[in-house]
Amino acid sequence: MASHDNTQQAKKPNVIVFFTDQQRWDSTGVHGNPLDLTPNFDWMATAGTHVYNSFTCQPVCGPARSCLQSGLYATTSGCYKNGIPLPRDCKTMAHYFKDNGYTTGYIGKWHLADSEPVIEEERGGYEHWLASNVLEFSSDAYDTVMYNNDNEEVKLPGYRVDAQTDAAIRYIDEHKAEPFFLFLSYIEPHHQNHRDDYPAPFGYENRYHDRYTPPDLKALGGTSAQHLGGYYGMIKRLDEALGRMLDALRSLDLLDNTVVLYTADHACHFKTRNSEYKRSCHDSSIRVPTAVYGPGFIQGGQLRELVSLIDIPPTLLDAAGIPVPDHYQGRSILPLARREKTDWPEEVFIQISESQVGRAIRTHRWKYSVVAPGLQGGRAPGSDRYVEEFLYDLQADPYELNNLAGNESFSKVAADLRARLIRRMTEAGETAPVIEPAPTKKGGQRRVSVQEMRVKL
Repeated sequence: MASHDNTQQAKKPNVIVFFTDQQRWDSTGVHGNPLDLTPNFDWMATAGTHVYNSFTCQPVCGPARSCLQSGLYATTSGCYKNGIPLPRDCKTMAHYFKDNGYTTGYIGKWHLADSEPVIEEERGGYEHWLASNVLEFSSDAYDTVMYNNDNEEVKLPGYRVDAQTDAAIRYIDEHKAEPFFLFLSYIEPHHQNHRDDYPAPFGYENRYHDRYTPPDLKALGGTSAQHLGGYYGMIKRLDEALGRMLDALRSLDLLDNTVVLYTADHACHFKTRNSEYKRSCHDSSIRVPTAVYGPGFIQGGQLRELVSLIDIPPTLLDAAGIPVPDHYQGRSILPLARREKTDWPEEVFIQISESQVGRAIRTHRWKYSVVAPGLQGGRAPGSDRYVEEFLYDLQADPYELNNLAGNESFSKVAADLRARLIRRMTEAGETAPVIEPAPTKKGGQRRVSVQEMRVKL
């Protein structure tokens, strides 16, 4: 009987999350970046399932991570800004995997506790622990320091990406005989705070300096001329690390029984939309690269539906055959990968904090964002009153350079999006607010045709 149980256990797929920090979707080859930065990610996207339209639901580190661990929007869990720890009674993905026969491990940046090192009660239920709460403060590019289960300081050799990857490969090898759930959380390609730069591996930055600038950054500037070389160099090394990890799985004959999901917490606008790098409604803050390989996702093709970070927890549990909790606020993309007919939402919902108290939705064609006037983003999770701030026609203006908020030609479009945003807010557990239209301005040469108004928004 025991051997039968072991056989059943062996059939469970392993699950690995390869999680980067502040990575733009257009840094990848499958999204048109010409620098060949991501051949391993691109392989995952083409051999597995590519989530072409993938977005964070909170463009800042801690809140995004809270959504991913808890399956709840940041206003539901209470972690609406950096520095608010995940509630100790919150069941994370680790709890559900452990309850279903998995061993669980966390390596890297946590950012969901209020202590460093992170005490056991604030580790989200992960059993194997090699992490720092705020990795960019406990370490540097060539000085990787994290803490183990006993909260002892562990200094790992090599460039930080490589040091974490070495630790992950050791974990995989040590747990190859049992189903495991590993969350591998990198700080790269996030800037190094105390220097405000992007420290690539030695010799990598010059490879990519002044090579390719995405159109939004070319138009708006920011710090992209100074920082893109290092940023791209970090992404190149991350992709090499992904390749090393995939090779380790191949060598252990685990690859085709392991769900590997690659995604990021948010993107990076290089100080073009506000005074720092994220915390805005723009795709340069919210759109991230996402691909999945493994059981249920091999040859899944390219998904064009709009998928949110809030959909990742139910997806991973579903892929492992674990029932998705009823209180989760996202939904599994596994039916999409199987090409099953499903009633998928036509927009993603974004909560924005710290820079402002903001809310937004993003459809295939439109971006609509509102802000709570007079409220500091770090002091309030939400508001009962908002004012329209941004409206973009992504079909005509994919790089969000022409704000149509208040444009009289688009008043009907704005009214429809306003109602949809309020609906999404209430579905997320927020109270329906009052949203005031932006001050009216003449439409100029822009006119919305009858045909356009007939097209589903």
